[in-house]
Amino acid sequence: MAIAHRRIGTGPIRVIVLHDWFGTSANWGSVLDYLDPEAFSYAFLDYRGYGDRRDVAGRYSLPEIADDVLGLADELGWDTFSLIGHSMGGKAAQQVLVRAPERIEKIIGINPVPAAPYEMDDATRALFYGAAENADHRRAILDLVTGNRASRHWVSRMVAHSLDISRPEAFAGYLASWQTLDLSAAVKGNTVPVLVLVGEYDLALTVDVMRATWQAWYPDCRIRTIPGSGHYPPHETPVAFTTEAETFLRGR
Repeated sequence: MAIAHRRIGTGPIRVIVLHDWFGTSANWGSVLDYLDPEAFSYAFLDYRGYGDRRDVAGRYSLPEIADDVLGLADELGWDTFSLIGHSMGGKAAQQVLVRAPERIEKIIGINPVPAAPYEMDDATRALFYGAAENADHRRAILDLVTGNRASRHWVSRMVAHSLDISRPEAFAGYLASWQTLDLSAAVKGNTVPVLVLVGEYDLALTVDVMRATWQAWYPDCRIRTIPGSGHYPPHETPVAFTTEAETFLRGR
């Protein structure tokens, strides 16, 4: 059965895009209007239990996402490709890299979860693990990662979208996977070119976290701060994000 996805562009630079824990292939803000369709071919994947694949059953884990990414690439006829992964999607991109390193050209992580287990104290764990069933928990998480500065209306829309488009069991399953999975030993020393984009107002996945993890493990890793943004540069600063991402993917 074909893997449902969203396509933008028909250009020669091939990119599979992986959304965050709250998002879908459609929830990238206005950045979708600014991608270069002549230079790039973007394939936006929905995870099982989310978006257009909400009714596709699964284990709801990062290894399963990697299976679907590679399956989609095969369907598209893409022997090699780059990956963009946002937050949880950044860790999923690393799972793809571990599975098929010879197929990955470049990786862009947007406020990406590192390869190691994501440590949580008791309060943070209760907040995150309660979010599958509780809209207020989701709202608090979004407020935190955007520096408590995003408009209430935007946060409410993001919360409503995440509730509407994901199954609670999928939301909970992916959290258990990305929070505990340890890929750090498998990725250390990998020479794939990596760009890590970090919104300056993200209070959780900060530049210091990226230096201690991504940059410590990938020899060819650069980190760029996106001014004026928190955890969601494609929503908060779409033109700046697109410029950084496509410049890197073009190789300049």
